[in-house]
Amino acid sequence: MRASCALPPQRGFTYLFVLFLVALTSAALAALGQAWSQAAQRERERELQFRGEAIAAAIASYQKASPNRQADLPATLDELLEDRRGPRVLHHLRQRYADPFTGQADWLLVSPVPELPRFNAVRSRSEQPLLRERSPQGQTIAKASDWLFSAPPPEGAASAALPASGAAP
Repeated sequence: MRASCALPPQRGFTYLFVLFLVALTSAALAALGQAWSQAAQRERERELQFRGEAIAAAIASYQKASPNRQADLPATLDELLEDRRGPRVLHHLRQRYADPFTGQADWLLVSPVPELPRFNAVRSRSEQPLLRERSPQGQTIAKASDWLFSAPPPEGAASAALPASGAAP
């Protein structure tokens, strides 16, 4: 006599469970990727703020250290790294900071007067949209290049350093 092995009918529940598990894992990884991308964007924005403010503080220090009692403005970032105007070399900026959005030290140097070959502010060259909408100074910013980092004018020397009402120096 032959024993017959009766197999239970196959219903495909294991296959459906695996498909559900794959879909759930994919959704979780997508959410994790989005969160990681947003965290990386926030970190780049914090770095942009730190580096921009460090350059603005270096410009203010450069102006304050002017040997001729006029608040001179730097012409290049290299002048902030090594200020050779006086008897001692001064280092207003510790290093040549790279823009966190472009990866290069290619800051856009902003002059207070277009004809003046010197700058008192910097901004990023990146057109990357930002998560924040306002800078700590209250500027409305939509992209990295909108954020202006400027040195405050030195006390009593602002009018002497800049030409009055757009006149050529």
